Amino acid sequence: MVRQFEAKTKELIDSLKGICANYGLGNDGNEFKIITQSFLYKFMNDKFAYEIKKIDKKLNVENWEKILKAYSESEYEMLLMQLKPDTARLKPEHFIKQLFERQNISDFGKFFDDTLMDIAAFNSDVFSVITESGTKIQLFERLTEFIYDPRDHDPFARAVINKLVSVNFEDIYEQKYDFYSTIFEYLIKDYNKDGGGKYAEYYTPHAVAKIMAAILVKNPTQNVTVYDPSAGSGTLLMSVAHAIGEENCTILSQDISQKSSNLLRLNLILNNLVHSIPNIIKGNTITNPYHKDDDGKLEKFDFIVSNPPFKLDFSDFRDDIDTKENKDRFFAGIPNIPPKKKESMAIYELFIQHIMYSLKKSGKAAIVVPTGFITAQSGIDKRIREKLIDNKMLAGVVSMPSNIFATTGTNVSILFLDRTNEEDVVLIDASNLGEKVKDGKNQKTVLTSEEEQRIIETFNNKQVVDDFSVVVKYDEIKEKNYSLSAGQYFEIKIEYVDITHDEFEEKMNNYKANLAKMFEESRKLEDEILSNFDGLEKSDL
Repeated sequence: MVRQFEAKTKELIDSLKGICANYGLGNDGNEFKIITQSFLYKFMNDKFAYEIKKIDKKLNVENWEKILKAYSESEYEMLLMQLKPDTARLKPEHFIKQLFERQNISDFGKFFDDTLMDIAAFNSDVFSVITESGTKIQLFERLTEFIYDPRDHDPFARAVINKLVSVNFEDIYEQKYDFYSTIFEYLIKDYNKDGGGKYAEYYTPHAVAKIMAAILVKNPTQNVTVYDPSAGSGTLLMSVAHAIGEENCTILSQDISQKSSNLLRLNLILNNLVHSIPNIIKGNTITNPYHKDDDGKLEKFDFIVSNPPFKLDFSDFRDDIDTKENKDRFFAGIPNIPPKKKESMAIYELFIQHIMYSLKKSGKAAIVVPTGFITAQSGIDKRIREKLIDNKMLAGVVSMPSNIFATTGTNVSILFLDRTNEEDVVLIDASNLGEKVKDGKNQKTVLTSEEEQRIIETFNNKQVVDDFSVVVKYDEIKEKNYSLSAGQYFEIKIEYVDITHDEFEEKMNNYKANLAKMFEESRKLEDEILSNFDGLEKSDL
């Protein structure tokens, strides 16, 4: 049954993409807005139907829209008041079925857009993303206006409505995280990079998210905060929230990209985390961190996850953050502006420092970093590692296989922080795991579920496994110049074989004979080369 729901959902997404292609919007910059917002409209419409039918049993019929339309204003208001907070409030004129029945009116495209905008305004308080200046980014936009020719607005809107009305999502609301994570990944798979390619992937690979969540959340917990300062579409946040229990945590995030903030909102809606939408901030975490406590100081969090951009030109605001107020937050320093290749500025160093500063005294964090960070012998990377070790706030490191991200050749590791870890640190070298597969034009490495579990159990149980993992003390790490590479701690093994004196003499004689033979062949070859060289010199004369 789950596979059937999944197939129908993916079929609808493909149909919406087909409509966009038919109207010249295939691979257009606005296509993802049409796909995601149309899908969201359908999701909210059917979620509304699903919830009200549980409240009022007489609505549990095929023509529920007509029955509901006959309700008095007070009856309808009472029904809305009984809805869960995570369900969007809709008026009868908002229903997809109502639009379907009115699709032949003139200016239907405008009517379609007006409906979406009215739904957005009606649900603005709960479902709006906020910018760092306080401006609300509402749920929907005027989708038909992404098509340049006004004559195409009406037929485009009709095509969308006809697709939306043809399927029923009411059965999918019993599904859980695994179903919705698969659907979300499919929904955004063609839109996971900004046009300029400046930001980290919107979708972190499932293996990375699973490993991070399973290591961070080992014990039941509740009433905690989970933060991501470079949230993207929220894959890491969703994974950790699911491990904790969606009802047991509050999500907070910030991301400079409006596109990723909208995708994160969609992810929260799909994953029963609507209560956290007001905490999604579109803004620059490095220059203007938004989340603060009642005293105006940066808020501290229980859990932090992040897959930050590694390299980015932030020369425009580099000097703006080099202030006295930021000395504690950026304790290890701020990268200088290079004379060339400004786009290679290591912005991930700022995110690591920001995360360390933003952890509660009992907080835990997991950060995707370039593997070069764990062994750099100088500079900001080294100073960050020194503080992690000297302050005893490191849980461990997992070095992942190459190409775990299909879109980057950069080798990555996962840095795990734990401000309560006074003892052993776990270092894992998982670089040899996984299978290489093609992903479009790129190649990526895929871990099996058994390999994922091997990493998780080895880390959580602090197991020592030959050529795979070590468990070390903080002082041992200091002795290794603060290196966090597992390979540098692996025991060098020398195999000893017992032999007799006569066997030893025989082996030594064989070695000597072989060496003598090689030296003799070398002399012959040298004489031949010199002879040929002399012949060339005489011919030149």
